[in-house]
Amino acid sequence: MPLRNRAGDPVDPVPFLVVVGFAFLLVFSTGPIYIRALLDVDIATAIAGSAGVFLAAAAAAYYRYVRTARPELREEVPVAGRYRRLWYGAAALMLLLALLSLPFMEL
Repeated sequence: MPLRNRAGDPVDPVPFLVVVGFAFLLVFSTGPIYIRALLDVDIATAIAGSAGVFLAAAAAAYYRYVRTARPELREEVPVAGRYRRLWYGAAALMLLLALLSLPFMEL
């Protein structure tokens, strides 16, 4: 069954699956560690919090990449702009990971 947007047009499921997969890997590999370090809770609560964050990220990805997707706009965005946005996203992710390492540094 193909995924369809709210207009009923079929959309490509690959971007949605990639974002959800990346969110799963990121949230469940780092989330419990940071939740336990910053909030001082047990592991079950930290995993439940990570699951909540993942579900919110999956819902946001579904809304962005499936529900409100407009396949006809894909050709209108130049490749150079998408490539530049990819690199800006990678730089922002690296900065975020650097900032998230601060609570674990001993000063």
